This record gives sequence, C-alpha cells and structure tokens, in this order.
Amino acid sequence: MIPFEYRRAADAREAVATVAARPDAVFLGGGTNLVDHMKLGVATPDMLVDVSRLPLTEVEETPGGGLRIGATVRNSDLAAHPLVRQRYPALARALLSGASGQLRNAATTGGNLLQRTRCRYFQDVTTPCNKREPGSGCAAIGGWDRHHAVLGASELCIAVHPSDMAVGLVALDATVHVLGPDGARTLPLSDLHRLPGDAPERDTVLAHGELITAVELPPASGMTRRSTYRKVRERASYAFALVSVAAALDLDDGGVVRDARIALGGVAHKPWRAERAEDVLRGAPAAEESFRLAADAELAAAEVRDGNAYKVPLARNTMVAVLRDLTEARR
Repeated sequence: MIPFEYRRAADAREAVATVAARPDAVFLGGGTNLVDHMKLGVATPDMLVDVSRLPLTEVEETPGGGLRIGATVRNSDLAAHPLVRQRYPALARALLSGASGQLRNAATTGGNLLQRTRCRYFQDVTTPCNKREPGSGCAAIGGWDRHHAVLGASELCIAVHPSDMAVGLVALDATVHVLGPDGARTLPLSDLHRLPGDAPERDTVLAHGELITAVELPPASGMTRRSTYRKVRERASYAFALVSVAAALDLDDGGVVRDARIALGGVAHKPWRAERAEDVLRGAPAAEESFRLAADAELAAAEVRDGNAYKVPLARNTMVAVLRDLTEARR
C-alpha cells in the first residue's frame, strides 16, 4: 500500500476544507470499499480525512413528515430503524440485501452511495479501464461482460453501479444534502449518479471536496408504505445484483394505478429510474398485462452484449413480479 496521511475531522466544515485543499485527498467513511481499492492499487489518495465520527448519526423525522438520515448512519442501524421498516419497507429490504452483516455494521449511508463499480476490470490494475485510467480503453467491451450494463452505457464504459440502498432511495424520491467549499446544496438522489458518457471516471455529479451530510426521504404515504425491493443474484447472500427492482404503487379503490415509482439496479452505470414504465402504469389497471407493457416500454432501449442478454428478460420478469406482489399485498 502506498503511504498516505490520515486526519480525523472535528466537524463537517473542517473535513470539506481539508479535502478541498488537497487534490488527492478523499473522505473516509466506513472504509468497506475505499480501503479495498487502496489495497488493490485502484485508489491512491495521499490523504484520508476520516468523517466516520462526525455527528451525522441521527435518523430524525422532518417537520413535514419525512425522514432525515445522517450520512454516517450505519447500514445495519438504518435497516433496523422502526420508522424505516414501517414507512419505507423498500429501503429496509434494499439495505438488508446488501453485502454481509459484518459489512452492513461498518458501511455508512454516505459511503454506500459513493461506492464504486465492482467491474472485475476496474479492480484489476493490469487491464485497461477508462473508469480507472481515462483513455486506456475498456477491457469489458469484447471481454467478460456477464454482469455489465444493458441501459445507458457508452462505448467507453459498460460498468454497473453496485448499491442496493441507492436503488431503493431513488424509487422513494429521496434527496441528498451536500456540503462543499461554496456552501450547502440539495439535489434529487436520482441526479447524484451519472451515466458514463465520455467521462466514465466520474461516478457522480459531486465536485472534489463536496461531502454528503444527509439523505432525506419525502413524507410517508400509502405509496411509500406499499413499497418493496427484490434482488436477483447468483447466490443467496453476499453477492451483487444481476438485476434488482425497487417499486412503490398507489392504487385507487377500483384497482387502477394512480401513481408508481420504479427503479432498477444491476442494469446501468447508475440506479436506473424507470420513468417510461411509470408513465405506462399511471391510469392503467393494476394487472399482469399492464405490468408487462410497462416493463417492455422501459427495456425497449436496452442494448445487450454476448454475455448479458439474459438481463433483459430477467429485469422484465422481476419488475412484473414485484408489481404483482405489491398489488396482491393490497387485497
């Protein structure tokens, strides 16, 4: 491991100022992803600014009836929080689908959102990777692409985003609070992560030195309570999603969809908000045919490769199954 400097920040503003002043400094949360990458030689920061002990550990109700989650809340604590379990079950289930119990005890809310792709070529410094080294090429294109993106990829990168929690938060219309050198700002969580385009080395829209301080969920409603998350993976635990679906439904008394929120994981460089599917569902009967039409509309733009074509029918069938489960749960 390359030598680096370590500092523990006294408060968020000090953390931001310290990282902003050093181009190769980074924040350290739970370290479950960053430390692995340092061991592999994928990440070589010259300074770690430890934010894991900042007073951002609370899960609080907001005046409007939502929930504010501090950036250093541990994934296990968030999944077990009674208000999350009661009001936002999709988030609780997404959290419990991620990693192992030991990792969830260490991982933080902010760090989970900023974890990097598990593409095997990104993690292997002997192979070309535009995300790790811009301009070097993408070994996944024409290589082993079984786990790679079918939506929103570019000719420079086909890696997928690995977080389960982020998929649940996108489906629940969460927002993220950020503190940077120029002050605080808030943005929709669906806008935090970006597609690769011609700059796959950038996973998010955050500037250097910007620190996630909290995530906020909208006021609880019948739709947030009627939400769920399903992850399809290659083994029962400790595996990243081949495909995942987070969804919330609002139905009228006649069984017609008033509103829908759907996000997909394992299919794109970011948690994929399924807006085309949502548009098809609004005003449609909550029935198998509507669910299949919605899934087909969303996946019509999919571009598959030799190894990942299975993701399209898998995503379609998982989305339909999740929507069916939510509908049957209402009866």
